[in-house]
Amino acid sequence: MPAGFPSLSVPFSWLTAPRPLVCLAPMAGVTDASYRRFIKKLAPETILYSEFLCTDALAYGGKKTMEMMHFDPALERPFIVQVFGKRPEHFVEAAKVIEQMGADGIDINMGCPAAKVVSSAHGSALMKNPDLAAELVARTVQAVSIPVSVKTRLGWDTAETLVPFCRRLVEAGAAALAVHGRRYCDKFTGAADWEPIYELKKQVSVPVIGNGDIKSGADAVAKIGNLDGVMVGRATFGNPWVMKEVCDALCSLTPNPSPIGGGGRPRTFAETIPFILEHCALAAEVKGEKRGMMEMRRHLASYVKGFQGAAELRAKLVRVESIAEVEDILRTVAGSV
Repeated sequence: MPAGFPSLSVPFSWLTAPRPLVCLAPMAGVTDASYRRFIKKLAPETILYSEFLCTDALAYGGKKTMEMMHFDPALERPFIVQVFGKRPEHFVEAAKVIEQMGADGIDINMGCPAAKVVSSAHGSALMKNPDLAAELVARTVQAVSIPVSVKTRLGWDTAETLVPFCRRLVEAGAAALAVHGRRYCDKFTGAADWEPIYELKKQVSVPVIGNGDIKSGADAVAKIGNLDGVMVGRATFGNPWVMKEVCDALCSLTPNPSPIGGGGRPRTFAETIPFILEHCALAAEVKGEKRGMMEMRRHLASYVKGFQGAAELRAKLVRVESIAEVEDILRTVAGSV
C-alpha cells in the first residue's frame, strides 16, 4: 500500500485503487471537510466519503447541501460523495452536479437505519424495493463517467437477501459495494456479522468492503478475510488515530508493504492537545471560528472521553465558541494531570 494518493493523475477506479482499501465511513454531522482533512493528514491512505446528501436538494441546487459537498481537491482525495433519495430523475441531476464539482465517485446510501430516513423510503428502505434500488444505480451510472458504488446492510430482517440484492446492483452498474454487518432491524445493536459479507465477495465481481465493529488495527486484520477493504466509522470518534492504526496493520499483510511510520494515539492528555487544536483550526478555516467551534463540540466531548475529570471537562467544552477557549480549558486540565 502506498503512503496515500498523492496526485490521482488518472481517474479514480475502485478496481485499481491500492489494496487493502481503507475507507472513512460517511457519517451525518461528522465527516465534514475539516474532519476529512484531519483524518487524511493522519492517514493519507484513507478513501474519504462526504456526509450523506439528499439528491432532491442537490437536484434543486439547495445552498446548504451544496456547501456540505464542497471539498479541497488538493487535500481530500479520493473523495466520494454519498447521496440518498428515491427519485431516479433527481439522482441523475445530482450525479451530474457531483461529477462537475470534481468528486472521484458517487456512493448511494441504501443502509441508513434512521427512522426519518426510512420513513421517507430512503436508506435501508431501498433494500425492500430491489427494483427501484437497481434503477437508481443504473440511472446514476448512465448519467456520469465517475464510478458509482453502494453502501448497504445485510438486509432488512434477514441476511439471506444480501447476495441477490447486491447482484442486482452490480448488474445495474455498481462499481463497488460496502456492507455494514447488521440488518436494518438490528440498528447498531449486537455484534456485526461479517460472514454474509465474505460470502457476497465470492458471488460478485466488484470490490467488497466490510463495515462494522472495527475499533483497532487488530480488528481490521481479523475481519478483512477475503474482502478488498474495510470501512471505519464510529470508532474514529475521539480517536481519529485509529485510521492510521488500521492502515498500518493492513499494510503489514501485503507482500511488499510500503514504510508507513508512526500514527498511534498519543499516550498522554498533554500529547493529545496539539492534535485537538489542529482539528479546531481546520474547523474554523472551513466554517468560520464561531460556527466551527459549535460543530466541534461533539468532537471535543469525544476527545476527552476516558481521561481523568472527563465529565467536568465535557461540561465546559460543549459551550466553547473560540479556539482560545478550547486551548485554555485543555491546557489548564493538562497542567493539573
